Amino acid sequence: QVQLVESGGGLVQTGGSLRLSCALSGRTSSSHAMGWFRQAPGQEREFVATIRWSGGSTRYADSVKGRFTISKDTAKLMVYLQMNSLKPEDTARYYCAAGERIIFSEYHRPSRYTSWGQGTQVTVSS
Repeated sequence: QVQLVESGGGLVQTGGSLRLSCALSGRTSSSHAMGWFRQAPGQEREFVATIRWSGGSTRYADSVKGRFTISKDTAKLMVYLQMNSLKPEDTARYYCAAGERIIFSEYHRPSRYTSWGQGTQVTVSS
């Protein structure tokens, strides 16, 4: 089981940037995929980005493609989400997640991720 702790959220103006961090502990393996999801009040949890722990291939939601970048530091057991050109609609609580053996077609499904952090709030003011 992997434990996850997010940090880096906050209040930013439209067009600004934030970098979220996710610290991992516990057992990690080459079969893990790491994901960032977000959830706004009254809405379902939404896929943002994912990266494979081994190899580093990435996938993004269309809504963030070209603005957000997911990355990892395997030596430090860290996953990052660099968010640029932020918009008010990016306002949500952002969650880091980990899952094993997730096939490509299911990267966007929260149910495929078995470990979750507590989340960090991102608020973008207009």
